[in-house]
Amino acid sequence: MATDTASPLRQRMIEDMNSRKLCAHTQRGHIYSCKRLAGFLKRSPETATCEDLRLFQLHQAETGISICNRNRIMTGVRFLFRVTLRRLDLAEEIYHIREPQKIPLVVSPDETRRLLAVANSLKVRVLLSLAYGCGLRAGEVVRLKVKHIDSAQKIIRIVQSKGRKDRNVMLSPEMLELLRQGGKCVRRGTMREYPCRNAGYFPAERLPAGR
Repeated sequence: MATDTASPLRQRMIEDMNSRKLCAHTQRGHIYSCKRLAGFLKRSPETATCEDLRLFQLHQAETGISICNRNRIMTGVRFLFRVTLRRLDLAEEIYHIREPQKIPLVVSPDETRRLLAVANSLKVRVLLSLAYGCGLRAGEVVRLKVKHIDSAQKIIRIVQSKGRKDRNVMLSPEMLELLRQGGKCVRRGTMREYPCRNAGYFPAERLPAGR
């Protein structure tokens, strides 16, 4: 994250996050959380007291912020006090709320078949099939590379996904065959293969000249 024109406190916090290798998305969230605290206090968070944090958390509850967003905000604030400011007494005043556990909506096999049937291209069908059949996140699908597909062991290796973790997912014979069919990508009306192991399986589409 850029540190230009940042206040000394913000720059120190960014350095602390960089040294712990927090991803850019997490860093932006933590900075936003601390800006919310500063806006509530109308002064630097360095001057915060236990009562200030109690009132800040009460304010979030009263303004109807969702439990998920509230916990996310307080995670960023806790990082500021626990790591950057070394104020463990204030960090202990921060609490999180348990989110209600809800049963997720599950797409039925019939709904899945109908969804795949309306895919307007082989590429789209492969994208959707990977997400549903292999349980991949959208970001994992679009970042998939040829070298991550192990046809011998029938697995897909997911590299440095959420939480910077690697994992293997099973690859059914049907999904493997679909991947082989989709090894070609439509580009400018022609079919072009991507045999390079380090190439992205779904290369970005090129725009026509002049666009």
